[in-house]
Amino acid sequence: MADATHHTLRRAAARRPRVWCCSFAGVPPSPEHRALPAPAAGGVHKLPPKSPLAPSFQSSPSSKLAGLIDPRRILSPGRVSPIDPEGSPAVGAAAAAEEEAPREQAAALAPFVAVREEEEEGRGLDLRLCLRGRDGRCVAMELDSSVLCESSAFFADMVPDASGGGGGGKRIEVDGVENLEAFKEAVELMFEPDAMRWLARAGVSRAIGVLEVSSSIMFERGIESCLKYVEAVPWSENEEEKLKNVFARCTFDEEISKDVLARLQPQCRSSSDDLTVQLIKSVTCGTNNGARKDMQSLVSGLLSKSSVYQKDLSGLNKGSLYQICRSCLSSLVELFVEGSEPVEHSKQAMIVSNSRPVVERISKQTDNLNWLFDILVNNDMAEEFVELWGKQEELIRMHEQASPMFRYELSRVSASVFIALGKGRIQCPSDSRSQLFYGWFRPMLMDFGWLQRCSKGLDVRVLEENLGQALLTLPLQQQQSLFEEWFRCFASRGTECPNLSRAFQVWWRRSFVRSSVEVRR
Repeated sequence: MADATHHTLRRAAARRPRVWCCSFAGVPPSPEHRALPAPAAGGVHKLPPKSPLAPSFQSSPSSKLAGLIDPRRILSPGRVSPIDPEGSPAVGAAAAAEEEAPREQAAALAPFVAVREEEEEGRGLDLRLCLRGRDGRCVAMELDSSVLCESSAFFADMVPDASGGGGGGKRIEVDGVENLEAFKEAVELMFEPDAMRWLARAGVSRAIGVLEVSSSIMFERGIESCLKYVEAVPWSENEEEKLKNVFARCTFDEEISKDVLARLQPQCRSSSDDLTVQLIKSVTCGTNNGARKDMQSLVSGLLSKSSVYQKDLSGLNKGSLYQICRSCLSSLVELFVEGSEPVEHSKQAMIVSNSRPVVERISKQTDNLNWLFDILVNNDMAEEFVELWGKQEELIRMHEQASPMFRYELSRVSASVFIALGKGRIQCPSDSRSQLFYGWFRPMLMDFGWLQRCSKGLDVRVLEENLGQALLTLPLQQQQSLFEEWFRCFASRGTECPNLSRAFQVWWRRSFVRSSVEVRR
């Protein structure tokens, strides 16, 4: 019975396939992992000299890693060490019992060893590959040289020819490796039967690193697998930049890289000017208020100077933006004409056109104008808007006759212009500022109460402060006439009128106190 067991174990050991191992130091002592004999002097491929700071693979810092590595990862589950054919079953069983005790102690000190079974029995681990990083770290891998040479033209030229039979003794070293982990993973990928599954477990960032190494060592299957995987999965912005850098440093076959390049670079470059105009028109024509607000925030962020996406402001066409502004102003005029019609006629028109109420449509157009004005201000293009808004004589005339329920929407646009002028964000000629105030200052005084009750995000205190500051930029004589008008309105309406007391005091001091001091001198 013992004889039968002994022969069964011997046959199982003989049928066991060979393996390849990877470690950060020497392989744990085992009958299956015998040390390779030293190579002959003439059989080793000459490589660049070692860095004096780089430790050899035999003295790598495995002791520091041992405490962090699960000892159960040392050997694959269910591993059976081969039994010496010379020994008897009793001796083999005794040796196994003796080795069981110190094995747990050795496992705690041994480094991680990756074990993979080969599909063919005839292949052996006849090559030791030592990778030395620029930082001095070292990785030693015991490999099948035939697989390595078949996979990489780079290694095919480096592996020494072991003619004359025998098994091993071949050894090569690669010094100055920039990305040691990616290099090791690229070599491991050569032995993977399902490269796509391996890459899916590794993730995009590691796949990009393997792609670069595969290109440098001419590992064609690795290049093709990495490109195929990367093209099929989403990227983060950091991964996209990393991939762009790889394509800038490496050259890939156009046939296998065209799909990835199609995601990195637009094949037919469309004008950013045309695209910007289309986006803004789509927002201004939108009918869903919530969605329009979201799209306004999105486009404003993309067109902002501080945006990470906006690299060249030359694509933002000033003429196209002002064309959209004029279209919104024309719509406002038409809506005010519609709002001034008799109630019965207006209701009938709404039924026929199946449109929303006039008040809602006017609010939408003024909101569009405020949004366009913010884009112009943020991109230093708003000077012409001051002149354009100041020349809206038809709207100014209809404002006096319109209902306060919707005419105050026009003053919301004026408020944005006054605030930008008061903060000094717009530098326009004095004539444009004067025309703006003579046209829209009185409507602002009339609508201020409605702006307080229906602010829609407008800070009326900021408006009061900057309205006064903007008024002080006019010539003193013009300031006097406007402050007199404000004084009469404030005295009769109180808080329904903006409080410009501070600006009024500044104007008074500049006009009378200083001039009287100069006369005395």
